[in-house]
Amino acid sequence: METEILKAIHEHQKIIYKICNLYRDNREDQEDLFQEIVYQLWKSYPSFKGASKVSSWIYRVALNTALTIYRKPSVVIDYYRDLPEGIHPSEEKIPEYSERLFLALRTLNDSEKAIIALYLEDFSYKEIATITGLSTNNIGVRLNRIKNKLKELLK
Repeated sequence: METEILKAIHEHQKIIYKICNLYRDNREDQEDLFQEIVYQLWKSYPSFKGASKVSSWIYRVALNTALTIYRKPSVVIDYYRDLPEGIHPSEEKIPEYSERLFLALRTLNDSEKAIIALYLEDFSYKEIATITGLSTNNIGVRLNRIKNKLKELLK
């Protein structure tokens, strides 16, 4: 089990980075969120039934963690001590051309951020609907509105 979750986190770490960059403004907060997401993945992996793709499950956990932690006051808990070595935020920098996009994305509400993040990760409308609990048609409408909003912001 331990190697399976480590492999899944490693293979899909870009998903976690996108969520961290989307929901947190500074590097320190992004690293804290990354650790929290990894902890939640580690903790909840035994209950993962495989009914969805691992990437969908990781996205769902990452989004829920980002949204939950975002609303909670900061609490310092040393639960990272139990995580295996090698699980930590990357030193990768966001390419400069992406910084403007991330700034625009941060202006979106939480629901819009979740939908566009999944879309940018090449999830289908159906997969996005499954993860968010919305209908496929609703996803199409919302994505169209979000894209128009982003076009205006990036002008």
